[in-house]
Amino acid sequence: MGSNSSRIGDLPKNQYLKKLSGTESISENDPFWNQLLSFSFPAPTSSTELKLLEEATISVCRSLVENNPRTGNLGALIKVFLSRTKELKLSAECQNHIFIWQTHNALFIICCLLKVFICQMSEEELQLHFTYEEKSPGNYSSDSEDLLEELLCCLMQLITDIPLLDITYEISVEAISTMVVFLSCQLFHKEVLRQSISHKYLMRGPCLPYTSKLVKTLLYNFIRQEKPPPPGAHVFPQQSDGGGLLYGLASGVATGLWTVFTLGGVGSKVAASPELSSPLANQSLLLLLVLANLTDASDAPNPYRQAIMSFKNTQDSSPFPPSIPHAFQINFNSLYTALCEQQTSDQATLLLYTLLHQNSNIRTYMLARTDMENLVLPILEILYHVEERNSHHVYMALIILLILTEDDGFNRSIHEVILKNITWYSERVLTEISLGSLLILVVIRTIQYNMTRTRDKYLHTNCLAALANMSAQFRSLHQYAAQRIISLFSLLSKKHNKVLEQATQSLRGSLSSNDVPLPDYAQDLNVIEEVIRMMLEIINSCLTNSLHHNPNLVYALLYKRDLFEQFRTHPSFQDIMQNIDLVITFFSSRLLQAGAELSVERVLEIIKQGVVALPKDRLKFWPSTVAHTCNSSTLGGQGGRIT
Repeated sequence: MGSNSSRIGDLPKNQYLKKLSGTESISENDPFWNQLLSFSFPAPTSSTELKLLEEATISVCRSLVENNPRTGNLGALIKVFLSRTKELKLSAECQNHIFIWQTHNALFIICCLLKVFICQMSEEELQLHFTYEEKSPGNYSSDSEDLLEELLCCLMQLITDIPLLDITYEISVEAISTMVVFLSCQLFHKEVLRQSISHKYLMRGPCLPYTSKLVKTLLYNFIRQEKPPPPGAHVFPQQSDGGGLLYGLASGVATGLWTVFTLGGVGSKVAASPELSSPLANQSLLLLLVLANLTDASDAPNPYRQAIMSFKNTQDSSPFPPSIPHAFQINFNSLYTALCEQQTSDQATLLLYTLLHQNSNIRTYMLARTDMENLVLPILEILYHVEERNSHHVYMALIILLILTEDDGFNRSIHEVILKNITWYSERVLTEISLGSLLILVVIRTIQYNMTRTRDKYLHTNCLAALANMSAQFRSLHQYAAQRIISLFSLLSKKHNKVLEQATQSLRGSLSSNDVPLPDYAQDLNVIEEVIRMMLEIINSCLTNSLHHNPNLVYALLYKRDLFEQFRTHPSFQDIMQNIDLVITFFSSRLLQAGAELSVERVLEIIKQGVVALPKDRLKFWPSTVAHTCNSSTLGGQGGRIT
């Protein structure tokens, strides 16, 4: 590219790129490298410009792929980069801008080429390009350096050891991005890789000792959210959008990996990417998630997942058991704060899910926090704006709630946190409401959205499971939350009646025509009855365990008591209806005795008095059939459909 700034249109004719990809071998000591690496490139700011870059360099890349097995120029470039990184730390301390700039440019070219190589060839062919060794005449040694392993170790050292300064920010981002590109091999294989080059190099050998240090560094990069330095802090131009070309290349790769490592995503809504204030934090998070989700090797577990599962709080002075490898400590308070602030991105939500699900230390710490609303409110906002989110972001938010609601202490404490003026909740003005009641409202809204749009049974089941987990601890439900619980049951009841009527009409029609295939109304009816039973179990659990705490729910039951009449004698619901029927009958009789035209306040007063008079032993406990727990397959995929 040379000392002059290059434009995309000039790249196919660039003399330095032509020489790099040509038929002539270039020694790693050749002055050519200083000329090649002395460029400043205007970074593309859109996917269109990135595509133009790839199209402009196709001829150069094809030539290199063809000629490199003979010239070894890619290996020479990597050796130039490796030799420079040995002096990188000293250069940073001495503020040697030129040296760091050229090293940055070397890594820039390596990453661009690596992306092309990974896209176009098998792993075996890729390794051949990285194991070339020039042999002098008469030298028949079969030994060769594995430059790919050296490069990865060097990148890990660069990420973990080079101090983060204005002049090293860009090269740190690009070192992380190059690792993301390297790990993109999975994108080009339909089967799950268990013996790929990523397993070979990152899970054993000289890279393995860097595991805990790398994970810790990536986590702290996410926590600190360091912004890129201002323009003028580098010798090479800084782009106003805070990211370089390499960041753009790796982000494109990471988007594909993101779909692989999270729920489905295929055909789901793609969320608009917000402007990134910290490319370093974002790329660190993406690399961390990709490393954590690598499959175990055939003979060894994923060490990066082990590190994420076992790290502890810096305030925890207890020793690590010898059986826990790759252990380290990190500031949990800082991590918690960053997680609360970054939930607008689905990758931050995946990190939160990963930590809650796999690291018992962080889960215990979070559940003990007295400011859980800082974490729960962003999660509720994700669910509330379900129309604007992609499917895997919504699923992850829901599973996080499911994990949290497995804890009885959490279920009690959320009803003690009083919130004021929830501005993003637009259905109704909520001037004051408990966090628990707000959680119920948002989950019910998600269920209703699902019933009219996606109709995914899996989503229904997990929403209802979260409510079921909470139901025994419902306390002082807001009147609107109580109304919405009964309104949801009313909606399900209407759907049940509609499907039942359709099934009856279909059966009658079949008697006159044997040629017309019948819709499977029996399956639809079975799904709706399953969901109705879940709702009845939730209501029953609240009445059985915390009747005296929820006069508003009793009021809502009495107001809509006709809804439950048809289910009293239904064989699928007779058992679970006993307590609900008892409560409705008991309080209805007390209201009848009190006279007609009672005010809302008077009805609530009668309910509160009746709760004391109702013998507790008359309410029977019924075990729930709702799946209340979250396991490692919870994020697996979508279930049946709900009509």
